[in-house]
Amino acid sequence: MFQKILIANRGEIALRVLRACKELGIQTVVVHSTADADAMHVRLADESVCIGPPPSRDSYLNIHQIVAACEITGADAVHPGYGFLSENAKFSDILAAHNITFIGPSGDHIRIMGDKIEAKRTAKRLGIPVVPGSEGAVSDEKEAKRIAAEIGYPVIIKASAGGGGRGMKVARNEDELNVALATARSEAGAAFGDDAVYIEKYLEKPRHIELQVFGDGAGHGVHFGERDCSLQRRHQKVWEEALSPALNDEERARIGGICASAVADLGYSGAGTIEFLYEDGQFYFIEMNTRLQVEHPVTEAITGIDLVHEQIRVASGGGLSVRQEDIKFNGHAIECRINAEDPRTFTPSPGTITHFHTPGGLGIRVDSGVYSGYRIPPYYDSLIGKLIVHGRNRVECMMRLRRALDEFVVDGIKTTLPLFRDLVGNPDIANGDYDIHWLEKYLAKTE
Repeated sequence: MFQKILIANRGEIALRVLRACKELGIQTVVVHSTADADAMHVRLADESVCIGPPPSRDSYLNIHQIVAACEITGADAVHPGYGFLSENAKFSDILAAHNITFIGPSGDHIRIMGDKIEAKRTAKRLGIPVVPGSEGAVSDEKEAKRIAAEIGYPVIIKASAGGGGRGMKVARNEDELNVALATARSEAGAAFGDDAVYIEKYLEKPRHIELQVFGDGAGHGVHFGERDCSLQRRHQKVWEEALSPALNDEERARIGGICASAVADLGYSGAGTIEFLYEDGQFYFIEMNTRLQVEHPVTEAITGIDLVHEQIRVASGGGLSVRQEDIKFNGHAIECRINAEDPRTFTPSPGTITHFHTPGGLGIRVDSGVYSGYRIPPYYDSLIGKLIVHGRNRVECMMRLRRALDEFVVDGIKTTLPLFRDLVGNPDIANGDYDIHWLEKYLAKTE
């Protein structure tokens, strides 16, 4: 097991990883920008190192400063959390060159899954169902038109190196295709420095289903069930559930088995999430995230397994602590992402939190790094906390969530709490009857 882990992140995920390390008896080091000097994870860590000014490029994305912090403190491993450098293959390679363990998959696997086209090819080779579309990057309009005609409209153009909805355009006919292709390329080039795009069949009313997987790097893999992340705004997840209200046990076992076998065959090491669009009983691979997900706590709630403990165990060479038959699903869990944003316009709302009171009681978990008097800096993601609720079934979980949202108090800034109080009382949400477009349509009606 590691002696000292450096946590290369901030906010609630840094605190989440820190707690896991303390439970395992591992010393912790956190890095921070000058803007985060008074953050909770900095206060609680065994050691802290300031690595630069507020802009992420000068601090949390500064690989050389983070490696230097490892060497100064004697950290023998780095947990990247999510975001920032968590899916940066170069970072993984540099750590390896300095004999520091990256708590995550190999740089090669990060590269494969970070390239959307190569990821799709790999998924197909591993037996994972994929969305019909181009085999690789689309070279010109002629090829795009040919592929669109073969798979049928509507189609979606996606950036090969993309994410977060950038470089994604829908075309419902040939005339729209030309514009979509040019626009997607332009956006992809500006956002990612790579204008390569590919084309896929566009599904009209899919759900977003993702499978939590783990590999030990030695040919063994397991899955921890699925999460339903269909409630999204601008391709960003807002509310996540485990297990999905749309799947039955047979579908769950089938897709879970496929994903577990895939990570085993790939020789994958650590945590990963294989994401699908799901429509009319069919799964279509969209990407694999080679890191811990924001929404991992709902999986922990229904399995009783600490996924960060598992990450650390696998990275240290201890292998998986469970076999597939050991993983049982208990009840239902929902996570709401609490952002420092206007609940209607979603405009960021940085500032000082004057009062912060979290709900409690059976089945309630709040992952947050903020506190009363904490000033939210304007430089980073607006996520300030996650409310995770677990119940014996979905009905109990929803009732408990309603109660927890009523207890949650954040004063001094605007947050998305009012949005969740609206959603928990909506009949469609209560019935689990929603898709990836539902939330944006709902918001448009309530403007």
